[in-house]
Amino acid sequence: MDLYGALRPLIFRLDPETAHNLTFWMGARACAWPWLPKPALPASLRCQALGLSFPTPLGLAAGLDKGATLLPLWKSLGFGHVEVGTVTPRPQPGNPKPRIFRFPEAGLILNRMGFNSEGAEVVAARLRRRPAGLVVGGNLGKNKETPEADALNDYRAAYRLIAPQVDYIALNVSSPNTPGLRNLQAPEALKPLLAGMLDLRKEMGLERQPLLLKLAPDLAPEDLDAIVEVAVAAGISGLIATNTTLDRGVVQEPLRAFVESKGAGGLSGVPLKDKARQVRQRILAALAGRLPLVACGGLGSAADVQGALDDGAALAQVYSALIFEGPSLVGRIHQGLAEHPRSH
Repeated sequence: MDLYGALRPLIFRLDPETAHNLTFWMGARACAWPWLPKPALPASLRCQALGLSFPTPLGLAAGLDKGATLLPLWKSLGFGHVEVGTVTPRPQPGNPKPRIFRFPEAGLILNRMGFNSEGAEVVAARLRRRPAGLVVGGNLGKNKETPEADALNDYRAAYRLIAPQVDYIALNVSSPNTPGLRNLQAPEALKPLLAGMLDLRKEMGLERQPLLLKLAPDLAPEDLDAIVEVAVAAGISGLIATNTTLDRGVVQEPLRAFVESKGAGGLSGVPLKDKARQVRQRILAALAGRLPLVACGGLGSAADVQGALDDGAALAQVYSALIFEGPSLVGRIHQGLAEHPRSH
């Protein structure tokens, strides 16, 4: 029986953050079960990317498991990798509530969480107990009160704690919910940030660990091209595209007015799909195979994931679709990928 499907009407009657907390409470209980199932993944799904081996190209995007609390559950569901975070160096509560809104009729989520984080020290301690056989990434951000000019210090502080406990690191400079954060995507700000992080990676003896950059979907095409060149020249390991969008134009009327009435925040889910894919295709064209790209943003089916892989993405991540469809989504995507005639 699809337990999530049975509980979904109840869950969706609750405030979204209350529902999230309840679901995570139940998930934590499930993680303690000795009979937590082991996924049977087709061998055809195995793939290599970023110098790592993945049992499947499908992963869980950052933003859902911010504190690495449900890693055994994600492994049990069959995710090939999980990106935890965003983790900030120091604990912070995030933005005032309400700060997340669901629109089930459109498969849409609006969030302005604002990097609510337990802090890198707490998350790193939890990661030391992570389950074997699951690729885990750490998504890092700066604290809200940290000025842009001091952002590198925040990323370095979080990196020192999180990087030794994970398989790859992603730098989040693209969330719309931390003031000024997206300014770090500008080439003149990005160059010293990447250089500083790569220096620290070398200092810590982690040169073989992939370092990725997560980008916004709201950049102009020429800005995307410039960022790609900065990333390639810096020598980082890859890009993730995309984060949430500020563009309310992706939402059709009459829902758009209702979404706008909820205020600020980034949009994710089905309405982001086309915009995110256009951005990824632009990035992939500019990369011309020089760096791998992880697809994220609006993916919610096997066809979506396969389309991203066919476009040239090395891996794909889901998040919003999991909220609306539940854990069975993972198996459906894997079944669709396994039936596709190409190898992964």
